[in-house]
Amino acid sequence: MKQARIVLVNTSHPGNIGAAARAMKNMGQSDLCLVDPQRYPSAEATARASGADDLLARAKCFGTLNGAIADAVLVIGTSARSRSLPLPMLDPRACAKLVYEQPDTKTVAILFGRERTGLSNEELDRCHYLVQIPSNPEYSSLNIAAAVQIIVYELSLLAGDPVNAGQTEIDYATAQQMEQFYDHLEETLVELEFLDPVNPKQLMRRLRRLFGRTRPDQNEINILRGILTAMNKKCS
Repeated sequence: MKQARIVLVNTSHPGNIGAAARAMKNMGQSDLCLVDPQRYPSAEATARASGADDLLARAKCFGTLNGAIADAVLVIGTSARSRSLPLPMLDPRACAKLVYEQPDTKTVAILFGRERTGLSNEELDRCHYLVQIPSNPEYSSLNIAAAVQIIVYELSLLAGDPVNAGQTEIDYATAQQMEQFYDHLEETLVELEFLDPVNPKQLMRRLRRLFGRTRPDQNEINILRGILTAMNKKCS
């Protein structure tokens, strides 16, 4: 069974954490991460887990999203809303196939946002893709645990399908390496006076989208960092 890291961001209702753990265990998933949950640990979470207490016990808690996805080479966000700067879009089945294409040794993270507002634009900036679950357009809001259930169900369908679950062996840069690159890129653009730090507009968000679509591998990110370093030296 291919494991994906299920990341719940700033969950307000602990029962949703327990129900999500139950959904994961139903479908053979076990890697649960919580980012800044509003109430956890909680007896309500344990009660709603209904036997998936072991997943709750092993769940990792992080204060920030960066910590939860630092080692991930593929980050997929979930959202019911379209955004002003669109990400490449997947349905749940295409999402599962993409997860299975990644080597077993590499971490894939799937993010689920807040009950009321979902993921913020800044959090979606950390994502390579966006997955939307088809639903009634007049009532498209899904409970978090229900959304997790649908995604992990699609993952379980591919567990016994070697034809559609082929893996690629590309050594992609991790989310942490990409964040280091974006910090370096922004510093360099400010140094070159191409980016105005007082009025940056959406330049860095658009550049994140650009490099997020390309998903640089380890060699490519080293080349890009080397180019930035050379530019820094020329400017000094």
